[in-house]
Amino acid sequence: MIIKTRAFPRAALIGNPSDGYHGKTIAFVFRNYAAEVVLYESPELDLLPSLRDHSTFASLEHLWRDVNTYGYYGGIRLLKAAIKRFYDHTREQGIELDRRNFTLRYQTDIPNRLGLAGSSAIVTACIRALLEFYGVAMTPAQLANLVLSVERDELGIPAGLQDRVAQAYNYPVYMDFDEPYMARHGVGNYQLLELPPELPVYIAYRTDLAEGSEILHNRLREDYQSGVPCVLAAMREWADLTDQVREALERQDFDRLGPLLNRNFDLRCEVCGGSVSTKNRQMVELARSVGASAKFTGSGGAIIGTYRDQAMYEELGRVLRAHRIELIKPEIVYQLPEGCA
Repeated sequence: MIIKTRAFPRAALIGNPSDGYHGKTIAFVFRNYAAEVVLYESPELDLLPSLRDHSTFASLEHLWRDVNTYGYYGGIRLLKAAIKRFYDHTREQGIELDRRNFTLRYQTDIPNRLGLAGSSAIVTACIRALLEFYGVAMTPAQLANLVLSVERDELGIPAGLQDRVAQAYNYPVYMDFDEPYMARHGVGNYQLLELPPELPVYIAYRTDLAEGSEILHNRLREDYQSGVPCVLAAMREWADLTDQVREALERQDFDRLGPLLNRNFDLRCEVCGGSVSTKNRQMVELARSVGASAKFTGSGGAIIGTYRDQAMYEELGRVLRAHRIELIKPEIVYQLPEGCA
């Protein structure tokens, strides 16, 4: 039996980066790109490397390009951590697994280290394959928690639940990470959304920039835990922006969305200005120069926003591509896992 599982990149429409700080967000996944895992039974447990895991290079420049694109670590560490945490989970829950081994390989075309949750997509696809192979049941909310523990607890990657929730549900989700609610239930308050099909949303990302999110989140977490007033106020405002965007979506008031998305980014600059690079800021400014709204999809490298009409979208593409910035219309995924209500 050959098992194939997929997970898609995530775009945070509004509210980020408050998901790691008991805020509110709306996010979705889109099928323009994907991470795929293939798993099949074998005598030994074997993890096969992908393109980003090789260690042989044609030249110094080749190595330099590889590190700038993928960082110093490939995807094998993600798979190892995912399998280890999956095994931890089954032992903690008293789930006895059979003794079969497997070979697992992955591939992904999700643009790397650009705020599209490419790493968590690999982990999500991996755990989905393990669940199917061993016949273990798990709700999407539990899957999101497990994926977060892989990255945060096993690998020390600063992260919040938003990416993993959207990828686990395969559906647009309104997420409320209210602290008392999470303490009682162990998960956030997640509500599935039907985004209007006419929603004029775009995603753009730089092809000459790849950054991790560690610097932003490390500093932001320190300030949040220290109770810095402007950071606490920002978290409350991001949550309020999320509720306003949800209301605008329900009313299909697309004109109202642009200023709310713009404010999300501007507030980030006010609180975390030093962590917003020149190229990232330029990307937002270029999009806004043609009248589109723009904010980060995650922690930088890619933006999301709205546009007025097709003419504006085409002008947006012309301006962005002149600066090596790719533009797409996201194909939003509406595909709940089996048994998910």
